Amino acid sequence: MILVYRDEILLTVIIVVLLFFVLLITKQVIKKFSILRAINPNRRKLIRNLSYLFHYLIAGIALVVVWGVKFEEFSVFISSILAVIGVAFFAQWSILSNLTASIILFFSHPVRIGDRIRVLDKDFDWTGEVKDITGFYLFMITDTGENITLPTSLVIQKGIQIMSKLPEGQIDDKEEV
Repeated sequence: MILVYRDEILLTVIIVVLLFFVLLITKQVIKKFSILRAINPNRRKLIRNLSYLFHYLIAGIALVVVWGVKFEEFSVFISSILAVIGVAFFAQWSILSNLTASIILFFSHPVRIGDRIRVLDKDFDWTGEVKDITGFYLFMITDTGENITLPTSLVIQKGIQIMSKLPEGQIDDKEEV
């Protein structure tokens, strides 16, 4: 019985070993990138988990192909799954957009935890210090002491001005008001 599936077993082992090495390399690359950019370990973990999910999906598709699932059956299965996921994501589109915005913030946006920023919005004057950036939200404390939670997709959509730090005496004066 094993001889009948010898090629499939060999390819499965190759895919699993290759997946293991790709995950190790991905972990190291994300770790080095986040250390170079001084990124919070919690954000690094989120991005690492999302990349792992992507790699597992690719490996799963490769295993399905190796084990000989007919393309017609596989395409019907995948289209059914994608239809259900598509309806679910359309109902919760903000979740998907916030996760995507979080990945963009991680790799290419200059805002970091501890930065003093101003959100450029005509209706609101939000100026303060970034306290945390998660997969869905940016948390900041304004100069007036308010705790503001902004969805990461809003941070990408609105202009953000990175400002210089306030002098220590000025911060103490603001807290006393």
